[in-house]
Amino acid sequence: MADDTDLTVHAGGRGFPDPSVYRAIQLIAFDVDGVLTDSRIIIDSNGVESKFFSVRDGAGITFLHNAGIKVALITGRSSAVVDFRAMELKIAPEFVKQGAKVKLPVFTQLLRENNLKAGEAAFVGDDIIDVPVLEAVGLACCPGDAHPEAKTRSHVVAAGRGGRGAVRAIIEHFLKSRNDGSWDAAVAKYLGRA
Repeated sequence: MADDTDLTVHAGGRGFPDPSVYRAIQLIAFDVDGVLTDSRIIIDSNGVESKFFSVRDGAGITFLHNAGIKVALITGRSSAVVDFRAMELKIAPEFVKQGAKVKLPVFTQLLRENNLKAGEAAFVGDDIIDVPVLEAVGLACCPGDAHPEAKTRSHVVAAGRGGRGAVRAIIEHFLKSRNDGSWDAAVAKYLGRA
């Protein structure tokens, strides 16, 4: 399996879509455990929870903000750590959906709240719980260590693992595949050149 510096992706079971699909995307939602983290949940003897996040994935989310793409989190668990990480990544509280044991209704409500159609959204998930949303969106993506069912339902599969650069690889692929200058503009803004 690739490490967190491998930014390659390959086609999932649904194959890479046309660039027009990438250009239609206005919102990308991410699962948390196994996507933005490496699936580990550390709980100390006082019940304090910790998760491992990638700073490179976080920079990728900044690129999405810079490109004008809305970012959301949809996770089955509830954790103060997720709220804190979302705040660090400048993801507005109304775009952080925790405790979503069944994710498709939560995702559908998120679309309604933002006047979007499913074809205008992407989702990055890694497990069976994510399959209904992966099937519904315009662009479905997953990390390289995702469950086979998630890979089959995805257009894009990162070489890297969840919490180890997969999100960064997917974001770079997404922005470059729009073929509209999104990547260059996002990076220029990140570097203070725009």
